[in-house]
Amino acid sequence: MFWRMITKTLIRQRGKMLMIAFTVVLGVSLSTAMMNVMLGVGDKVNRELKVYGANITVRHKDAALMSDLYGLEGQGVNDKFLHEEDVLKLKSIFWGFNILDFAPILEGKADFDGSEVAVMGTWPEKHTTLPTGEELHTGLKNLRTWWEISGEWMNEDEDDSVMLGHLLASQKNIHAGDTITLKAGGQSQKFTVKGIFNDGGNSDSKILMTLPAAQRLLNLSGRVSAIEVSALTTPDNDLARKAAQDPHSLSPDEYETWYCTAYVSAICHQIQEVIRDGVAKPVRQVAESEGTILNKTTLLMILITILSSIGSALAISNLITASVIERSQELGLLKALGAHNWQIVLLVLAEVMITGLAGGVVGYFMGIGFAQIIGQTVFGSYIEIARMVILIVAVILFLVTVVGSIPAIRYLMALKPTEVLHGK
Repeated sequence: MFWRMITKTLIRQRGKMLMIAFTVVLGVSLSTAMMNVMLGVGDKVNRELKVYGANITVRHKDAALMSDLYGLEGQGVNDKFLHEEDVLKLKSIFWGFNILDFAPILEGKADFDGSEVAVMGTWPEKHTTLPTGEELHTGLKNLRTWWEISGEWMNEDEDDSVMLGHLLASQKNIHAGDTITLKAGGQSQKFTVKGIFNDGGNSDSKILMTLPAAQRLLNLSGRVSAIEVSALTTPDNDLARKAAQDPHSLSPDEYETWYCTAYVSAICHQIQEVIRDGVAKPVRQVAESEGTILNKTTLLMILITILSSIGSALAISNLITASVIERSQELGLLKALGAHNWQIVLLVLAEVMITGLAGGVVGYFMGIGFAQIIGQTVFGSYIEIARMVILIVAVILFLVTVVGSIPAIRYLMALKPTEVLHGK
């Protein structure tokens, strides 16, 4: 009898039930899309932010001290350098897969056309195979995606080519294809200008060359001044900030949690374990911006989910209340025949739950489609579907349906059979 009454009601009031289902579809689809994007957006947002360059810099501990205390950098500050052979060890740390790109930097001074200029040796590109069998493709070209290039990038084996910052090129009236001569340490060498770059910073007055060419010119074989690293990181929390001040202050459990989480401080700590005499420090402007943007993006999606749920609950409330008022004589008759309030409430809730469930299933699959559209449009890749979203959406759907039914339930509890059966 109970299920037959539900079936009859769903058929007889199919218009209002379809509107309830449609409201649920809209709310669930939006919630599903936002939850999937929110759970899968972390790495994608970080990857998008990598266009702003490295978020970790590694220097020799003495050079880092001089930089921190006096702001002095580059050749002539001290004779301490990192070892080029240690650079590839970055991929051997616990969070090696989170290190997307890196490039060693060797800075120095050379004589160019009668004036002293800054030169910078690096890996424009680096293609090699690690001992683990992993193919490695990295280099400064991946870390300077915002550079405007007139001409071409150097290849990794073009030791006789250089690139000039656009300010220096303008000052010396140099163009791509020209030949220049650099002198350092009593020796001179000719280079072909492969391209002119616009960095928008201090590098616009520098000369860029391959690392082997800079090492020969500066007589610093196998040495690098610094390593720039771009890594995927997790936004800092209280544990990460505590560890950044002093990792030894952590308890064993805290240390294990911190070490096994991709905080920028944890990655820096692990880099220092493999780079001899190296000090790894986050580029705070970049690292903090990544965490701030990611947290704000997550908060925005949570707010959208909450607001869509509230909107669905209000719409469902109006539709259910209108349906109950329209059926007041029918429900009053049930009360007059001896039905208890809880039995009538259960009947109405069952009708709404069945309708909401049907709308929820459709809305879930629509939400998955919306999530993929967002992923392709914003990040250029698909969003991984999180199974836990099913449970979260089911809970949201249940709460929205119950909350939306509260006004109708209150009306049913106050309904008096004698009044409604007499048309009052």
